[in-house]
Amino acid sequence: MVTDESLGYLLRRVGLVEDRIRSLVTHRRADDPAPDDPFRGLYLTDEVVDQLLTPSREPPEPDRAARAATEGAAAAAEEHGAVIRLRRLANEAALSDLDVEILVICLVPDLDSRFERLYGYLNDDVTRRRATIGLALALADVSAASESSRARLLPGSPLIDRALVQVEDADRPFLTRALRVPDRVTAHLLGNDVPDQALVGVLTDVPHITGERSEALGRAFGAGQRLAYIRDQATGLGPSVASAAISSIGRPVLGVDLARVAAGRDAGEAVAVIGREALLRGAGVVAAPVESLAESAPEALRRLADLPLPVAIVGGVTWDPSWTESVPLMIDAPILTTTERSALWLRELGRRELGHTESGLGELGRREMSGGNGSADSALIPVHFVLGPVQVARAVRSASASALLGSDGLTAEGLRRGARAQNAAGLERLARRIEPAVGWQDIVLPETSRGQLHDLAARARNRDQVLIEWGMRPGGGRGRGVTALFAGDSGTGKTMSAEVIAGELGLDLYTVNLATVVDKYVGETEKNLERIFAEAGGVNAVLLFDEADAIFGKRSEVRDAHDRYANIESAYLLQRMETFDGLAILATNLRANIDDAFTRRLDMIIDFPAPDEKSRLSIWQHCLAPPVPCAPGLDLEFCARSFTLSGGNIRSAATTAAYLAAGANREIGMAELISAVQQEYRKLGRLVLEREFGPYFATPVPAGPAR
Repeated sequence: MVTDESLGYLLRRVGLVEDRIRSLVTHRRADDPAPDDPFRGLYLTDEVVDQLLTPSREPPEPDRAARAATEGAAAAAEEHGAVIRLRRLANEAALSDLDVEILVICLVPDLDSRFERLYGYLNDDVTRRRATIGLALALADVSAASESSRARLLPGSPLIDRALVQVEDADRPFLTRALRVPDRVTAHLLGNDVPDQALVGVLTDVPHITGERSEALGRAFGAGQRLAYIRDQATGLGPSVASAAISSIGRPVLGVDLARVAAGRDAGEAVAVIGREALLRGAGVVAAPVESLAESAPEALRRLADLPLPVAIVGGVTWDPSWTESVPLMIDAPILTTTERSALWLRELGRRELGHTESGLGELGRREMSGGNGSADSALIPVHFVLGPVQVARAVRSASASALLGSDGLTAEGLRRGARAQNAAGLERLARRIEPAVGWQDIVLPETSRGQLHDLAARARNRDQVLIEWGMRPGGGRGRGVTALFAGDSGTGKTMSAEVIAGELGLDLYTVNLATVVDKYVGETEKNLERIFAEAGGVNAVLLFDEADAIFGKRSEVRDAHDRYANIESAYLLQRMETFDGLAILATNLRANIDDAFTRRLDMIIDFPAPDEKSRLSIWQHCLAPPVPCAPGLDLEFCARSFTLSGGNIRSAATTAAYLAAGANREIGMAELISAVQQEYRKLGRLVLEREFGPYFATPVPAGPAR
């Protein structure tokens, strides 16, 4: 909001310009051989030419005493706490007295339309109603031949570089080029704080995260450090740390999405507008991610780094010194502990009304606020998701919106769905996304394998506590990922178990399509894998490499170039898997083909044996459970005892039987089951022997629908 002192100071400066205009008009009329000519400015008479060739008298000097009195009153008002926007802008943009004078001269026609015609008269052209460079210098009482004065309106000067004044008509001689003050600058000086429309979609809200890093960065900004770079490797905390640091020195924060800046038509112009907006507000800039601008518009990044105010740039890569001449203060974004993440979720949830639902979310909030242990309740709040403050806020808003569809209010499952919704879509171009639809009750495994799956889920959920808070994996550049190998024959439940793990953690499952990875050209497979790992590093998901032995195979003795490059591919994967920060599952039918070096780096190896008779019966019963219509007397015990099929084959046979029954408009009976099993045998290349099918061998399937 503009103060009376701020507006009064601006109007007094305008009044001084008006007095100067009056003096110049009087001086011009005295030297004009035809002041009453109605066609003045449209042609030149001989008298006018003679007057132009005659040395002109110097115009009267401005009232410097009035200028000094105006500045003295403004300084006194500032000492009493008043904020005078024009003087603050001059200080932020490092404007000289001449710069401020030119700015006000150019601003005058936008404040009072009378000055349009007066400027047209002084320009000797009624169609040119803005101040030209020559007129602005004359009104400011400086010589048009002074190089230092002319430089104030050339690139490299604060007025031009900060987009406070725009020079138009570049094809005209220098002194007759028109000057214009952007509407956003005029609006700001009059008290309007609505951002420039050119920044719609570019500016972002950045919440604060206070801590040791933000306090240290705030002290650096307070001591005069202007540029900082925060490396943020998938934690999402970099912008919030920078925001807290800038706020600690009493400045507002201008958050900028550099990806949208880079996607615009002119990134350099956008950065100029961003810098101007920050100067007008007296704000510091928090911009991320640097990779977007560094690759597509390096010159725009250079302009951003050179802004004369605190600038914090955030990115996931190491700072390249060639990006800018300015040398930034470089720090790494912190990694939140599970307790801090829990507090972050609860703080955001505290801004909304918590429902007392079956999930226990409301009870969790009460326990946390009374000092309970957040890690014990991590299944209720998804603290294992690697999300920054902005993403957490969006996840809660998404869950709140979804809660409007039901009557249970805000639930833990709704929060997990909201957290999953924050995943970027880039990985979907490289892998197939599966939203988990099965749970522990849907898989039939030996107790040993089931227990190992529970252990794997616990590892993924508690890895931050173990690896970060307890420091169980120090040094070596190793990531915080969890990697497991699922080994077993086809159809034994490896993919379904990966889906169950993803569902238990509230994550999506991404299955890597080897057709998009393996490439016959040397080095391309590694590039494809790197893209997958890079995208997966910023996504909260389970990454499944099915048929993993195809790319994680054993290295062999080098006999030719093919062996050499195959070994290079395996060596790359060994290194990349160790630095991966996510949850990766390798599934293979041929465990013996996996390189021993991979198995050392695996956190868990889980074997999936072929189901025994008891397990096969459970699978048959699960596949044919309601609402599947089954005829009375269905002999599933016989099927489990007689047919040594894997779980996947049993599910396929049950599905085939269901289609046969649906086509005949009847319930599933033994005839449909036997026919489906026979089809499954033929698919597997097995003989259909009478001794295996016993009394059901010749059971016919009715040909038509039952009536």
